[in-house]
Amino acid sequence: MTRKNVWAAGLAMPVMIALMLAASLKVRANDRTSAAPAAVKIDNFSFGPQTITVPVGATVTWTNGDDIPHTAVSTGGVFKSKVMDTDEKFSYTFTKAGTYPYYCTIHPKMTGQIVVQ
Repeated sequence: MTRKNVWAAGLAMPVMIALMLAASLKVRANDRTSAAPAAVKIDNFSFGPQTITVPVGATVTWTNGDDIPHTAVSTGGVFKSKVMDTDEKFSYTFTKAGTYPYYCTIHPKMTGQIVVQ
């Protein structure tokens, strides 16, 4: 190997390592999933949509659009809103997959569920 070839090989190696590292970092950044927020509207004594499917890590926000108070309370004790007056909101971030049924404690016939995948 000539002195020129040794010099070229020595220069090429750091460039190749930098390119491989940059590609690795790009893959890691793209592997992260960001869950878009999801919304449930409380209106006319119902949760809409009644069932919503979200990815793990999603934040669901309930907004009371009725003129009377409502709650959103998990039947399994996972989340519990305060009593929400008109236009008040409650949010919860789901960190585990599963199905989460919920209801309004003031109006127990009002039900809904969040499916987390």
